[in-house]
Amino acid sequence: MATGQTFSGERIEELQQIAGEHLFMHAMQTKDWRESGLQIFVKGEGCWVTDIEGNRLFDMTSSLWYKSAGYGHKEIADAAYRQMLEISSPPAWSTAIPTIELSGKIAEHYHDKDARTFFVSGGSEAVETAVKMAKKYQILSGKPRAYKVISRRNSYHGSTAMAVSLGRSAAADPAGPEMVGAVHVANYDAYRPPLGGETKEEIALKCADDFETAIVHQGPETVAAMIAEPVSQMSGIHVPPPAYWQRLREIADKYDVVLIADEVITGFGRLGEWFGMTCFGVAPDITTVAKAITSGYAPLGAVIASKNVADAFMGGEAETFRHIITFGGHPVSAAAALANIAIIERDDLVGNAKRMGERLSERLQPLYEHPIVGDIRGIGLLQTVELVRDRDTKESFPSEAGLADRLPDLLAERGMLSFRVGNIVSMCPPLCVSEDEIDFMVKSVDGAIGAMENELGVR
Repeated sequence: MATGQTFSGERIEELQQIAGEHLFMHAMQTKDWRESGLQIFVKGEGCWVTDIEGNRLFDMTSSLWYKSAGYGHKEIADAAYRQMLEISSPPAWSTAIPTIELSGKIAEHYHDKDARTFFVSGGSEAVETAVKMAKKYQILSGKPRAYKVISRRNSYHGSTAMAVSLGRSAAADPAGPEMVGAVHVANYDAYRPPLGGETKEEIALKCADDFETAIVHQGPETVAAMIAEPVSQMSGIHVPPPAYWQRLREIADKYDVVLIADEVITGFGRLGEWFGMTCFGVAPDITTVAKAITSGYAPLGAVIASKNVADAFMGGEAETFRHIITFGGHPVSAAAALANIAIIERDDLVGNAKRMGERLSERLQPLYEHPIVGDIRGIGLLQTVELVRDRDTKESFPSEAGLADRLPDLLAERGMLSFRVGNIVSMCPPLCVSEDEIDFMVKSVDGAIGAMENELGVR
């Protein structure tokens, strides 16, 4: 599409008709968007996107938390194009130069400089691969009965058959029996502590100790891994103190359980560090990444295995990790990832995420003046405002209140695009966001909340 191209009403109507008859959208009710029309975007630049009707909006959630370098980077497109011309994909049981170089670049920024990376196509595949790797590692390490995986309730680790069992988030739409061996424990939440506690550290340790309770109850010899996100977006962006993750590391070591950090959202800068776990001073055994590794310019995910885990697969036939993803580490995607990471390095987007995250947190504090704002929390460029019906009881608004239906429109009227808002209003813009854009985003959210209060009759 040429820059500045406009679309006739007839062309827009034609596209809507084709979509309405043939397209199956992710996590959307077809009946709803067929009646209202599907939003179609045709251009992006920096933090901004333009739809087919010419409306320009600020993307306050980086699409699905992955447009970290921002939209419109020609150098990423050029890198992918050059690789397509050279060799689009290599023969079986071989690789290409960008895939090799990307594994080295990841190790350069990872806590374990001797780590090995197994490439896949996306986040769900990364989680599936990490769990399988952890189970095989346990077999090779002398725990042949270890098949159980402990995860936190209401966390999200993907939408494939096994991944939906981890956390069992309703957003993953679990269907049928869960994976055998899926065990769920309390998720960290200092706003509504699931297990009690007064201070954030007390709450954190109680939640962390729930992992140990589960391991002891299940039998340590049967537990292969425990998985958690550094900060869980799906559960409401609750940021634990470092003591939480430090305790999880202690528990994993005590019972010889593989600690998996799901950094599909937090990896590559979102929390103000290259990897979110750095914020908590803890080294996991395995890390899953995707999304921001290419800033969404091409599909790619990865499982980063510490040297200790990776070395267990060195040996003979029995030690081989027999796991195949056809397009895992695709050279075109790897080339895009290298160009993307070069931009993150060149423009210090990790540092910018930290600086702009501090500015965002500061600018959000006056929103407590709204009676329906119950809590403001987050870290880096992963922050949220939680809206409540009653601030004292922390009672959430029921679905009938219509926040999920009205807030997106109220935000759009103020130049903001958010694919999912309701009781939780997430702000996770691209890492290239500027000070003025942070201020604009907060002003828009402030105005939308005020308008929502008026409609609810709060003021």
